[in-house]
Amino acid sequence: MTVEFLEEADRDLLDAALWYESKQPGLGLRFTAEVGSVLQNIAVNPLLHRERDGGYRRINCPVFPYYLPYFIRHDKIIVLAVAHEHQRLGYWRQRGAGE
Repeated sequence: MTVEFLEEADRDLLDAALWYESKQPGLGLRFTAEVGSVLQNIAVNPLLHRERDGGYRRINCPVFPYYLPYFIRHDKIIVLAVAHEHQRLGYWRQRGAGE
């Protein structure tokens, strides 16, 4: 399966990586590497994570306090956000990948 990011999810990832990099050199790269590893897990087994109200699934990052909500549509995995666990909860729910 192919993995696609919504444009807003790309922005989420970049913003978080830049923030981490500003706190400690190399930390932003570690964050993006972790997100990449999580994406590989989704691509290998997209159905592993339960479907939640609203039809999306979610996978947590193991070290950083972020998660990736995603939809499975045909042969694609669509990532809606790279969301912090404790900030702006659910802000990504209005992003249009639910069709």
